[in-house]
Amino acid sequence: MTDEPSSAVAEPTSRSTVVIVAHPDLDESRVNATWVQALRKDGLVDLRILSESRGDRGFDAAAEQAVLADHARIVLQFPFRWYNAPPLLAEWLEVVLERGWAYGPGGHSLEGKELCIAVSTWSRADDYLPDGRYRTTMDELTSPFAATAARVGMRYGGGFFLHGVGDLSNAELDRAAQDYARWVNN
Repeated sequence: MTDEPSSAVAEPTSRSTVVIVAHPDLDESRVNATWVQALRKDGLVDLRILSESRGDRGFDAAAEQAVLADHARIVLQFPFRWYNAPPLLAEWLEVVLERGWAYGPGGHSLEGKELCIAVSTWSRADDYLPDGRYRTTMDELTSPFAATAARVGMRYGGGFFLHGVGDLSNAELDRAAQDYARWVNN
């Protein structure tokens, strides 16, 4: 036992990364479900499946906050729909990142942690170029996550993007899942 003062930021677990999976129907997912299987196979990170942790009355803010407090790196995994994250993730962020816990007076619980995103898109990568079909880059479209990280004192670690998921063969998806697991574990 030491006499050192405790830190406002909880020490991470031996598994320092948690992946928050925000797919609204993971059982029907091809890509996000394969990513989850790859992460479970490795067993090196903790997984939080939002569709399972959300109760009839919504999310338990304290339980979700405890998960985040226990990890140094937080990865938000989701399918990209209508140029945004699913409403499930928006609801979770609204409930969990409370004033006084994540930001504002006394809100220092996430400071110094890393926030990353893992995004699957139906569209091809070249659709997300300045001269592409959408005239907007993925960095621009996902910039609210960088802003959220900054607001709560986290470092933004960028993202893992898998584009054109509707055109992937099973072998390509398996390779992409292995790449994703390596990225998460680094």
